[in-house]
Amino acid sequence: MDVYVNKTRCTGCQHCKDVCPVAVFEMHSRKDLEKANADTAPEGMKWDGKTIDPSDYAKWKDVQDGHKHFADENDGTSGGLSVAVAGSACILCQACLIECEGECIHIIDDSGVKYDSIYK
Repeated sequence: MDVYVNKTRCTGCQHCKDVCPVAVFEMHSRKDLEKANADTAPEGMKWDGKTIDPSDYAKWKDVQDGHKHFADENDGTSGGLSVAVAGSACILCQACLIECEGECIHIIDDSGVKYDSIYK
């Protein structure tokens, strides 16, 4: 199982980390490129320190739901970037795919089938 996060679309909502029953995800600082890119995201989906998808930014920047969207640092509840540090532990429950605000999570199962997040 391979799990990765498109960092250009991650809002930092932390829903993936909160709902994952097997701790696939960790939240890391947007300022630490090495840790932010510690999953298997392909080029173009890695964090370069500045690129945020403009449509995601426009959609979430002013939403007042208790999350710190696009904040550099995680405060334990939101902010930072999601990193799939334990993708091989994924049990394909798909909870993260439904809860991901930025629709940035991608899972490829062992037979090569790809699953992409679609926010509820």
